[in-house]
Amino acid sequence: MTVAAPRRVAPKNAEELSDLLAACDRAGEKVGIEGGGTLRGMGAPPAADVIVQTTKLKAILSHEHADLTTSVQAGMTLGKFFDSLASAGQFVPLDAPRRRAATIGGTLAAGWLGPRRHLFGRGRDYVIGTQIVLADGTIAKAGGMVVKNVTGYDMSKLYVGSFGTLGVLTQANFKTLPMPPGARAFVAPLPIQTRARAIDRLQALSIPPSAALVVNGYAREIDGEDADDGRLVVLIEGSPALLERATRELRSALGKAGVPETRIIDAGARDAFERTLDAYVSTVAERSITYRVLGDPVGLAECLHGVCALAERFELKTDLIGDAMNGDAIVRVRDDNDRAFSSKIEMFDDALHDLEPRAIVIAGDAPMRPILNLWGSPPAALAQMRAIKARFDPNNTLNPGRFVGGI
Repeated sequence: MTVAAPRRVAPKNAEELSDLLAACDRAGEKVGIEGGGTLRGMGAPPAADVIVQTTKLKAILSHEHADLTTSVQAGMTLGKFFDSLASAGQFVPLDAPRRRAATIGGTLAAGWLGPRRHLFGRGRDYVIGTQIVLADGTIAKAGGMVVKNVTGYDMSKLYVGSFGTLGVLTQANFKTLPMPPGARAFVAPLPIQTRARAIDRLQALSIPPSAALVVNGYAREIDGEDADDGRLVVLIEGSPALLERATRELRSALGKAGVPETRIIDAGARDAFERTLDAYVSTVAERSITYRVLGDPVGLAECLHGVCALAERFELKTDLIGDAMNGDAIVRVRDDNDRAFSSKIEMFDDALHDLEPRAIVIAGDAPMRPILNLWGSPPAALAQMRAIKARFDPNNTLNPGRFVGGI
């Protein structure tokens, strides 16, 4: 029996979305939520009768330059949002992949964690208000446009990282930051047995880089070429004087770690960083799966080595991105043959979670992806999360099964 494809609807405003969700909730229809689709590799695809696309909700509602605040609709792409802020010399560190397609709402709903968060904080830290449409059509607002300390629970933070299971974000208010006046990127091949030493040196810098990533593979996606231990991609942002001081310190530190060459990128430094971000979710046809392990920076080198050795045991190839400042390990496992990959990936997934219980899947178009352990070990707060879902969406209308624990 052929299953009918879900109908797709793109509301033009919150009121239109409210009417749609209320009707679906009453009729028992399940609703999937879609922005730019750039993080569709996270979580299970929802079993939906209707797909709501947010991409028509794309206006900048206000930007108070002097107050460092802005309000935007959630379907706006990160690229347009960033360009608008940059014209005023400001930014918000939502470091998500494929910014020209990724939406603000999708990035927040996924709770995406970028590599600059050790320096600037997480994206959710910049959200000061939201508008959300609940499953029954209620349009709810939280927070506002004033940056201040408040007592009580900030409801906006509850929606960030909930994968659209509590409501559909239609508007987000942010505090902004002044844009660093300059940026410089560094690409350095890592000779044999220098990765761990380079990571240690990077973490000890007195002027911390905005991002410091150890890379192995991703030859088509990320700048530079690997040596025996891969390569480094480092971003430093700040004033011209700071860039010069940081450059001298970084090159000295890497030299002491045994890294002899460092290529400097001035023009296009942030573009090089964007390409590295995009690689986080790049896929190899239907024969790759990408995992993210949120770990400890101190144990990063050991984590990368362990996962790589495990993949080798299953005769899978690997591409790696290690975040030296936050401890994240991004591991893309792949095979040259679709059938061979399908025969290996489920067993590898089990073995990986024995080694790294917190590993989550963040990308992959392989048909086997939905049956993998997409979220790793269940969080300790899973029962509370289910209770919140039941309170906000008692009919399980929104993105059913998309989130951790089948929420």
